[in-house]
Amino acid sequence: MAIQHRRLGRSGALVSNLCLGTMNFGWKTPEADSFAIMDRALEAGINFFDTADVYGFDAGRGLTEEIIGRWLAQDGGSGEGSRRESVFLATKVYGSMTRSHRRPEPNRDKLMLSAVKIVRHCEDSLRRLRTDRIDLYQMHHIDLECPWDEIWQAMETLVRQGKVVYVGSSNFAGWNIATACQEAARRGLQGLVSEQSKYNLMTRTCELEVIPACRHYGLGLIPYSPLGGGMLGGALAKSGGAVRRSGEGFEKNVEKHRPALEAYERLCRELGHAPAEVAQAWLLRNPVVAAPIIGPRTMEQLEESIRATDVTLDDATMAKLDAIWPGPGGEAPKAYAW
Repeated sequence: MAIQHRRLGRSGALVSNLCLGTMNFGWKTPEADSFAIMDRALEAGINFFDTADVYGFDAGRGLTEEIIGRWLAQDGGSGEGSRRESVFLATKVYGSMTRSHRRPEPNRDKLMLSAVKIVRHCEDSLRRLRTDRIDLYQMHHIDLECPWDEIWQAMETLVRQGKVVYVGSSNFAGWNIATACQEAARRGLQGLVSEQSKYNLMTRTCELEVIPACRHYGLGLIPYSPLGGGMLGGALAKSGGAVRRSGEGFEKNVEKHRPALEAYERLCRELGHAPAEVAQAWLLRNPVVAAPIIGPRTMEQLEESIRATDVTLDDATMAKLDAIWPGPGGEAPKAYAW
């Protein structure tokens, strides 16, 4: 398979079948290493980069966007052949950008999607990213209190100004996706082109309603946490440095799922592939999936994810994985009703 480029949902945009997640950049991965990871990803054909305004967290919200901006600006930041023109750049809005050194600003700091916040945060992201446009502007979470007319008016304004190209969602329920798409259609807008959801072999609840909604409305699914927080990356064998978290909580989770993990890692050994490669290859078999988000802290983790695109899982192997990690039983309502 290798790195391929496919349509992002029903849109005409072509994105790589792996999305480089940058959440670790700045606060866990030093800037120089982050630059090297982005260089290697682009060299390998990964053109889909994902971030969020809040990334940087304790080291400073917005720091990750600033690092990406500095990386993009190395060759002038624009023009044919530049890093910026080679990258399909995605970021998000919704979270709080509160910093302890300044006066609270409710319209920036509260978790919400008001028009004033969407516009202000977009302007701030553009400045940090050192670019004139965001290719995919994603609502990081649903705001159930803000009217859709207000949200879509703000997004429509940004699109009309050329500051945003496509709009996506993240952490939406199936009915949120349906409502957003219907409200956009009522306004004559393109609406959502993607949904970013937590989805992996261990966490499959979005198969009930989110994936069917994405398929119906033509959204590309962008799964995050493809390794289940390291559980699917060799939690028992600790192979390839894929375990991303350790500590008491991680160990308790390992013990809780030990029988399934033993069967899973045994199957991976039989296949001759690292557990992380198999977990990501499983996602790539789903036609609704546009690109799993990989969040490498190290170059080694990036290379492992790239190798996953060369793994082909046949139907028999997919059935074995389903037996180890059974999903919710299909799509709603057939998963639980006659």
